[in-house]
Amino acid sequence: MVAAKICGLKTPETVKAVVDNGAAFVGFNFFRKTPRYVEPEIAGVIGRAMPAEILKTGLFVDDDDARIAAVLAAVPLDLLQLHGSETPERVAAIKARFGLPVMKVIKVRDAADIVRAGDYERVADRLLFDAQPPATMQNAMPGGNAVSFDWTLLKGFRSPLPWMLSGGLTTASLAEAVRQSGASAVDVSSGVEDRPGEKNPSKIKAFLELSRSL
Repeated sequence: MVAAKICGLKTPETVKAVVDNGAAFVGFNFFRKTPRYVEPEIAGVIGRAMPAEILKTGLFVDDDDARIAAVLAAVPLDLLQLHGSETPERVAAIKARFGLPVMKVIKVRDAADIVRAGDYERVADRLLFDAQPPATMQNAMPGGNAVSFDWTLLKGFRSPLPWMLSGGLTTASLAEAVRQSGASAVDVSSGVEDRPGEKNPSKIKAFLELSRSL
């Protein structure tokens, strides 16, 4: 079974689909410039109603301590996902300041980016590999761009940390992505949407059913 994280949840209907179909993680996006942004107060209400065994993840992009603290005052998060240009030193500082596990996102274009993940192995608790959007892509977001990378770059990858694959995954590509990369956990956002920021409960159900079968 491949563990799955559904990122960018905003409504009770989509959260129900996640809970009913066995997601291991949920993600709340606190990057204000994305259509997947959710107000912390809304995320808090949703998060407190979820089963404790589903890990609630907060996505942050180069936020300062004050912003992270404000979100945590409203939302019961289990994991902090750092999706910006945070250095290893910044990751360590956030982990020390808030006492929560941290997952650092590594944006991948080529093999050198996979090697760079080693810089975070002593300070993060998890890694997430996402696609680096092309330089020509207009209005690119830190994540959720429906762009994938060469999954074979991760073939044979070994790390002391658990890691997750992300970037343009859908039910059509999931099985091959897992086969090529060797991932035991995956993250999806755009692949279960009808349009940016609008999750489809039926697509969530199909993705989670497939991930459980792999």
